[in-house]
Amino acid sequence: MDQLKNNPGKKMRILLAGDKTSPLTHLPKKSKTDSISSRSERISEEPQGAAGKETPRRARGGHYNFGPPFWTIASILSLIINLILIVILLVVWLNMQALNHNLGSAMNIGNNLLGGLFTNFEKMDRAHITTSIPVETTIPVKFDLQLNQQTNVVLSQAVTINNALVTVRTGGLNIANALTTIVLPQGTNLPIVLNLTVPVDQMVPVVLTVDVDIPLEQTQLHEPFVGLQEVVKPLYCMINPNALDLSGQAVCK
Repeated sequence: MDQLKNNPGKKMRILLAGDKTSPLTHLPKKSKTDSISSRSERISEEPQGAAGKETPRRARGGHYNFGPPFWTIASILSLIINLILIVILLVVWLNMQALNHNLGSAMNIGNNLLGGLFTNFEKMDRAHITTSIPVETTIPVKFDLQLNQQTNVVLSQAVTINNALVTVRTGGLNIANALTTIVLPQGTNLPIVLNLTVPVDQMVPVVLTVDVDIPLEQTQLHEPFVGLQEVVKPLYCMINPNALDLSGQAVCK
């Protein structure tokens, strides 16, 4: 090597002659011990986490191994959930008697509520509207009144009858069918026969009270009342299967 450095011409001839020797072979080679030591130094120089903990180790292929931390967290969460469920079960078991009492009270309230609704809807369907309606009005009256009867009339003033045929028989005087003038005084009572047609055309006032009684089951309200009973019926039968209506018939057939 020293000869080649001192003789550049010879070095050039060797290169031109086709020396197959690579220049890289003349470079210094690194030993295996140096490689292992440099690798251990790089590992020791890797930075730690922000909280002073070591960063997760890398698995083969350059990926982090998250398996152990994941299973640790899952186990902790499972234990917490199991503890919460145990506490809930203990609380429910301790309050079971109170829960049964409250459930019974709720059933009674539901029975009374639904039963009351069903019964009242049934009563409304069977109810009657009874009232008295005062009527005060005038109505026209127009017709012909036929009269044919005997009656007595009283003269309101004196009446003169001319050329009346009069027959008079006394002890010393006899007159037969003589024409004469007769004056009937006021207040004379005369029997007569009425045979005539009297037209009537008047406005007659009417004042009276009309009693009204309307059964609702015969009106248009019957259908909505029955529909309300059918809406309440399933829930009422669920709570009280032996329920009876106002007629004593079973509701839940």
